[in-house]
Amino acid sequence: MRNNISNFSHIYAGNPLDRGDVERRDEEWLATKAKDPKSRFLPMWDLNVLIASGAQEELGWLGIDDLTRLGVDSTAIFLGIDGEKAHFVVDISKNEVAVRELRESRQLRFEDARSATEVLSGPDSGIVAQARAQVSWHNRNGYCAICGHESHMKRGGQVRQCSGCEAQNYPRTDPVVITVVSDGDRCLLGRSRGRGSPSNRYSALAGFVDQGESIEEAVAREVMEEAGIMVRNVRYHSSQPWPFPSSLMIGCHADAATIDIWMDEEEMADVRWFHREEVLLALTGESENLAIPAPIAIAHHLIKAWASKFVT
Repeated sequence: MRNNISNFSHIYAGNPLDRGDVERRDEEWLATKAKDPKSRFLPMWDLNVLIASGAQEELGWLGIDDLTRLGVDSTAIFLGIDGEKAHFVVDISKNEVAVRELRESRQLRFEDARSATEVLSGPDSGIVAQARAQVSWHNRNGYCAICGHESHMKRGGQVRQCSGCEAQNYPRTDPVVITVVSDGDRCLLGRSRGRGSPSNRYSALAGFVDQGESIEEAVAREVMEEAGIMVRNVRYHSSQPWPFPSSLMIGCHADAATIDIWMDEEEMADVRWFHREEVLLALTGESENLAIPAPIAIAHHLIKAWASKFVT
């Protein structure tokens, strides 16, 4: 089990598995664990995760005997270790028989990775984030970007190595800054174009960190590009893994240095200032004019921290 390293843990964080950096260097150890009756395997189908129903819903781990019976021979991706048990994720999307049998089970079902967080514990949601991101990355990187030859999984899924030029490709995580800017008792929220959100749904401003850019510089640039607002005093709040496909949301607060909005109309549908009273109503679902993201998203907690005056 991991130590508690943060006072604030978001959904998709809190993964309890030891990712086994030393163990995954040993291909023989990985092959042995992939056949071990004690090992646990998490099936995914089209990036949907298997859920087991019971007194408490949890991840639908299977054993190697289950996989053999279902005819699953897909390469298992090593997730990590919990005690003596190795944990793997296996993509069964191309095995129609296995998918059908699991979907027809009364005790099991496949669930979208977002919806699954409504019933899973925090630690289980952390495993979902790792598993979904890993499967998605492997599905999109079957061939070498340098020479075009087929690539193969190494180190339990931590690397793909080209069969031609032998170049190694590692999974990437894309950093995204997401920021609540405030001006006294007002905060700046925006609504992006093209997401199909309700007209009253607003969120914190966000964007990818560019190359050669610090977090503080990324916050200042994104807020300026989207809202035309200059900021100062950028403060880090917390971070959240976001496995769609694989980002790290870096949550910040910042003070407004200017207040006149000059919105990027190509990217944003609207950007406006909201008073604290309105935001507090939105947090309890009592506002007709403002809706904010659900607690699954870090934006909800950044907004709540500001509105509740938990930000210094």
